Amino acid sequence: MRINIDHDAAKMHKEAKSSYFDMPALDVSVAFPQATPASNFPPCTSDYYQLVDLLTPEEQAVRMKVRECMEKEVAPIVAKYWEKAEFPFEVIPKFAALHIAGGTIKGYGCPGSSITGSAVAAAEVARVDASCSTFILVHSSLAMLTIGLCGSEMQKQKYLPSLAELDTIACWGLTEPDYGSDASGLGTTARKVEGGWILEGQKRWIGNSTFANILVIFARNTSTNQINGFIVKKDAPGLQATKMENKIGLRIVQNGDILLKKVFVPDEDRLPGVNSFQDTNKVLAVSRVMVAWQPIGIAMGVYDMCHRYLKERKQFGAPLAAFQINQQKLVQMLSNVQAMILVGWRLCKLYESGKMTPGHASLGKSWITLRARETVALGRELLGGNGILSDFHVAKAFCDLEPIYTFEGTYDINTLVTGREITGLASFKPAPSRQKSRL
Repeated sequence: MRINIDHDAAKMHKEAKSSYFDMPALDVSVAFPQATPASNFPPCTSDYYQLVDLLTPEEQAVRMKVRECMEKEVAPIVAKYWEKAEFPFEVIPKFAALHIAGGTIKGYGCPGSSITGSAVAAAEVARVDASCSTFILVHSSLAMLTIGLCGSEMQKQKYLPSLAELDTIACWGLTEPDYGSDASGLGTTARKVEGGWILEGQKRWIGNSTFANILVIFARNTSTNQINGFIVKKDAPGLQATKMENKIGLRIVQNGDILLKKVFVPDEDRLPGVNSFQDTNKVLAVSRVMVAWQPIGIAMGVYDMCHRYLKERKQFGAPLAAFQINQQKLVQMLSNVQAMILVGWRLCKLYESGKMTPGHASLGKSWITLRARETVALGRELLGGNGILSDFHVAKAFCDLEPIYTFEGTYDINTLVTGREITGLASFKPAPSRQKSRL
């Protein structure tokens, strides 16, 4: 009986189809010839105040090198990978040629650039694709920097050169299913045994984890109850990393669920500089600056796309750019971008002078992502129906910004970090509930 039902349903479905039902979609340039798609990325028009003058010649050179690579090599292919939620491994050699992995780390084959130069490079990658920017930041500003700041000399010499060349890829495992904003409470354990450590636990949302060659994992030492760091090799017995599905943002980033079931890590791969959660903050302070530049890049790309689109697209006999309300929105977007760049630049200078505090970094990340959210939302409005198509970049950027608004500390958590610094009072946990009312 079931076979007959399935046969009848298939027959009805086939009969309901038109002769052109299974034909491929029209190329967007044919379907919508009035505006140029993002595969031909627009020139940068978002540096209205010529803030490039704040950069050194070396930083400007890195900026242009990365911009050229992203516009020519990545923009033409990235939308199809985003739609399929697959990683474009073909771009890794192109990123390696840019020599930006390792950022501020000096020696060991790393570029040793200024934090401003690294931040500008991150923004230029994010201007075209935020997922590719996240891939590099996880690899470089989290995993590599942890080894650079907290690793032994032997570990630096062993791992950093191949990571800098992107011959090997790294991920950084802190977040867990039960511990997101409350990361210091993590439950993954490290038990000392002869010759090494046994790691047991679970991590979640770990970018690059499904294909990383090395995994920087944080776990709680069962003897000291403090957080320690470890380098875990790909395919270690008991290690499993599987892709998280159904994301609506940063779809190219391969976030994974990591299971650690009695994974043995030799003593030589324990990071000697990670002995408490405070040691992870040395890394997070730098990475939070870098992450603040991702939404700057995203907002720049959205503005650049809208600027070109409004001049190309015509309605009521005139370009969309000729209408007052569209100009107002475009200028609001441009204003936001100028302010975001200035805050990001000042954050870098505070770090370089040794004056940056956790509150500075958190305020920068939270405020910049908030302004970027407004900017991208305005861009989505300006593109109308094309604002929900990844072909025109803005829809993709709109979705990609949401996880960035959340990771490296949510907007709310980052405001509380700054709030604690300016008031001297921590407000992360709710006040204890009273058994009886005072009334």
